[in-house]
Amino acid sequence: MTQSSAPKNLQNSLITYARSTKKMLKNMMEDHQKSLDFLSNQVSELTNKVLLLNAEVLKKHTDPFLHRPFQTHGFDCTDIKDYFGTNSKAPSGIYIIQPEGTHFQFEAFCDMDYRGGGWTVLQKRIDGVIDFQRTWLDYMDGFGELSGEFWLGLRKTFCILNQKNTSFMLNIALEAEDGSSAYATYDNFWIEDEKTAFIMHVGRYFGTAGDAIRGYRKEDNQNALPFSTYDMDNDNCYPACSFNGTKITSCSQEKSRSGWWFSQCGLANLNGVHRVTRGVDISGIQWDTWKENNTTIKIKSASMKIKRTHYPFK
Repeated sequence: MTQSSAPKNLQNSLITYARSTKKMLKNMMEDHQKSLDFLSNQVSELTNKVLLLNAEVLKKHTDPFLHRPFQTHGFDCTDIKDYFGTNSKAPSGIYIIQPEGTHFQFEAFCDMDYRGGGWTVLQKRIDGVIDFQRTWLDYMDGFGELSGEFWLGLRKTFCILNQKNTSFMLNIALEAEDGSSAYATYDNFWIEDEKTAFIMHVGRYFGTAGDAIRGYRKEDNQNALPFSTYDMDNDNCYPACSFNGTKITSCSQEKSRSGWWFSQCGLANLNGVHRVTRGVDISGIQWDTWKENNTTIKIKSASMKIKRTHYPFK
């Protein structure tokens, strides 16, 4: 090697070393930033959970006696309303009911103010305090707080709907983020037993929110289909179906692990993540036939209520 080439080789080596060091530092900084982003997301998620838990605890401690059940028994909330008769009005609240033909009692929330009263509330979403990303067992037995957000439970709902000589209407009440409201009502609502995974049946639709249960296309139709959760997949996506142009195998997994009567996956899902509270723009509470200017409404609160349309006990 000549004396003149030595400095040049040394210079090249230094340049190569500098470049590799720069690349290494850049990779380290990118990895560090990814770690910071991950930790930041974890902290945000934990903060949201703490805020929701604090709200729930505060709600319980500030009003400990308001939501005790009325010691009035009936087959369901319509029966209790009829028992009070025209002489006095039953207030809305938690009652003890025992559907005809069953051997156990349970508490239920009776809405005595909405459209003439006598409604047994099956589901209620308000503020996102209660997590609806639940297992099959949770959806069968029920969860949440009857004084706030809850799912009554498929077993209890089956007992109410399958009393002798009765038929029920289902009312879906919806409120948008801007405060506007809409509803969907179905007559002849009932569900089959646990062996069939609680297949749902609805009759005629009327209302202002659109018939999201049947949807627009054959594959949207959720009527006469079983209930699904992320750990009990009974939807129509076997072995796979197309959703928003993507192949999926589970509607519950696609819909944030919520439980519902899915069909490839359908236009209705009232048990999705509470988008307003959680601050995320994902599937959310769905009733996709409720539109304004061809844009689907973002839903803040929802409820499912049933009421008798035939009264054999009068």
